[in-house]
Amino acid sequence: MNLNATLIAQLVVFFILAWFTMKFVWPPIVKALDERAKKIADGLAAADKAKADLALAEKKVVEELRKARESAGDVRSSAEKQASQLIDEARAEASRIIAAAREAAEAEAGVAAQRAKEALRDQVANLAVAGAEKILRREINAQVHGELLANLKQELQ
Repeated sequence: MNLNATLIAQLVVFFILAWFTMKFVWPPIVKALDERAKKIADGLAAADKAKADLALAEKKVVEELRKARESAGDVRSSAEKQASQLIDEARAEASRIIAAAREAAEAEAGVAAQRAKEALRDQVANLAVAGAEKILRREINAQVHGELLANLKQELQ
């Protein structure tokens, strides 16, 4: 066989194969590669967006934690103020109760002292009457002496 004819025939077959490949085989391969590249690009964009969303979410979490800590501090300080106010009110109420009890005890002690004085006066009067009775038994005018003792009893009261 002739080398030139073989070479020309191989060139013709090569160009027909190249044309057939470029016309029918190459476009679906290019299309598949383009779709794959687009999917990869979309995936990378989604990953970048997810990273940005994650960073934003982390910032929001940090901010919310800070707000929660501040709120907890406010609640704690409010509770401490309320507790100290309740303690002060309880102390004031206890002081009022103690003062009222002290006044009642002093009044009761005064009443008891008055009763004791009256009882003592009655006993002194009874002793005076008993003594006067003894004196009167010896004397004749009991009525005059009884009046004197009644006046004495009145003076003692």
